[in-house]
Formats: sequence, structure tokens, C-alpha cells
Amino acid sequence: MTQTVNHPISARWPATEPEKIQLYSFPTPNGVKISIALEEMGLAYEPHLVTLADADVKSPEFLALNPNNKIPAIIDPNGPNGAQIELFESGAILIYLAEKSGKFLSKDPKTRYETLQWLMFQMGGLGPMFGQLGFFYKFAGAKMEDPTARERYIGEAKRLLAVVDAQLEGRDWIVGDYSIADMAIAPWLNALDFYGAKEVTGYNDLKNVPAYVARFYARPAVDRAKNIPARPE
Repeated sequence: MTQTVNHPISARWPATEPEKIQLYSFPTPNGVKISIALEEMGLAYEPHLVTLADADVKSPEFLALNPNNKIPAIIDPNGPNGAQIELFESGAILIYLAEKSGKFLSKDPKTRYETLQWLMFQMGGLGPMFGQLGFFYKFAGAKMEDPTARERYIGEAKRLLAVVDAQLEGRDWIVGDYSIADMAIAPWLNALDFYGAKEVTGYNDLKNVPAYVARFYARPAVDRAKNIPARPE
């Protein structure tokens, strides 16, 4: 049954196609996970640009959808049993979309849990640690005279890259076939370029990671999704 989006967020970001999944996001590594998934899965959606400024993510309308004031978030007017569902946390959204579409999350129990394992690896390790690396290497933390934090996150980024590089040995993708684990992991690996941190983390010396990221971004759906919602001019 087609529903009409009924949520306070619609007052600030109105749906023009309310029968579609509504995506509230910004093209960061966490944000593009979901636009990539939607494009890969062929699910109809309407993107809304939610900037990282407090005026957007801390607005009452956005907080009504995600009290943690982080992108991305979605509303699916045709959720389980035809009822509207609202979700935040990119990992949870990826699992939901994979189950809704029946794509990119294996139905084989062993492969399914291995895929979820690597998705959690990104959520709990790769994303938070690389985000801290960006803060202390490129952004405000780079001005700190004490190098302790910067060195810690450079070292942790190197360790995590080595874990991914080892997992990719003899594989094109993280777990067997291309999956939501890749949609989660590859954008964060690519973030090292934005942070200007490839050299300091030894990225280019890795055996498998650079080719993996290039392979990921060569996918047409990824290329379409990497700037959805489009950044402001």
C-alpha cells in the first residue's frame, strides 16, 4: 500500500514524491553508503540534502527523525507490513535496505553473518578511527602541538588498513560476492584521499586496498551515488 510521508521532518524537507523512500543525507562516507545502496538495489527514493551545519542536523525537524543529530536517515512509507518506518544509523539502514530488496546480503547463514561482521567492523572501527584521524590530521586537531592524538590515529589507521588488506588477499570483495559490507567499507577507505592522509598511513604501499577501492568506484551505481544528495554549489 502506498503511504504518504507523515513526519515532522517534512515541514523542513518536504517530500515531492512521498510514495518513495525519503533519504536525508550529505555525501560524506557515512552518507554515501546509503545512496550507493539505493542505486545498487534499484529502489525508488527521493534525496534531501541535510548539511552538517547545526542549523540542519540540530533542527527540531531533523532531531525528530534522528535524536543523535547525524546523517544519514531514511523514511520508508512502505515499510514492513505496509507501515511507514523511520530509521537512522547507516549500518541499520543498510541491513534494512538489503532485506527489503533481497540484494547484497546473502541468505546463506554463514555468509550473511560474515558480511554483518565486516559491516560492524566498519561501524565500530574503520569509520570512528578514520574520522578521528581526519580531525587530528587535517581539521582543527591538526593545530595541536602535542602529537599524541595525531600519532595514535595514524597508527590505528595503519592497523585497520592492514586488516582490510589481508582480508582482500585473493578476493575482489570483502566477503565473497559484492555486498553491503563493501558499500560500508570502501567509502571510508577513500576518505583518506580527502584527508590527505594516504602517504602518512602507507595506503599506496598496500597490496590489495588501492585496487579494491578503484574497483568499487568503477561501478556505475557507485559513480552515480557518490554525490547524492548533491553538495551545494
